[in-house]
Amino acid sequence: MNRTSGPHAPEQQPQPAVGAETRWPMAAAVIVSAVLTLLLPDDLRLGPRWALPLAEGLLLVALMSADPVRISRRSGALRAVSVALVGVLACGAIWSTVRLIDDLVHGGDETNSATALLLAGGSVWASTVLAFSLLYFELDNGGPAARAHHMPPTPALAFPQQLTPELNASNWRPRYIDYLYLGFTNSTALSPTDVMPLAPWAKIVMTLQSVVSLVILGLVIARAVNVLA
Repeated sequence: MNRTSGPHAPEQQPQPAVGAETRWPMAAAVIVSAVLTLLLPDDLRLGPRWALPLAEGLLLVALMSADPVRISRRSGALRAVSVALVGVLACGAIWSTVRLIDDLVHGGDETNSATALLLAGGSVWASTVLAFSLLYFELDNGGPAARAHHMPPTPALAFPQQLTPELNASNWRPRYIDYLYLGFTNSTALSPTDVMPLAPWAKIVMTLQSVVSLVILGLVIARAVNVLA
């Protein structure tokens, strides 16, 4: 007879969060994104100047109040707040990108000055890098809280430590800086560098980011050269 079965069997202990990550890098990225939104010209910003930074700040405070130091608490409500925060950041970045492209094509206040154009274009480009890095951070393998407890054998985004066994440290987990580097390199190289997308959603998102970055950099540089000439 199995002594561990039946009503008096010991409960299975939850797996400890061996790879819990501090929340501050992710929070710093949100704050920088909010500052960039405030610096954008009015016609490139979604809604009033205070709207997006306020929404991002409230969602960030809610996250840090419930799980302040390390991201290890698995909760459906926290997951929903995290996804909502990333959604707000992504919507703001996409809106600014669309408005910038429209101004470049049809003419806008900032397109007549190379300095203003480069500042606006750089702010929009940086906002997209931060938004996509947080998107990868939140979607990869169920999010940071899920990764802290368990890493699947087949990841959605394969980092060098996962592709090369001899580089894999014990209990290694990707951190926000890894996703920020992914977002930056994908926006500059316009293709995967050291991180390989394996899941369909990862391939779609990385393709979308490359297209957005290509359009921003190409149009902004071309217009700035034209203004200077």
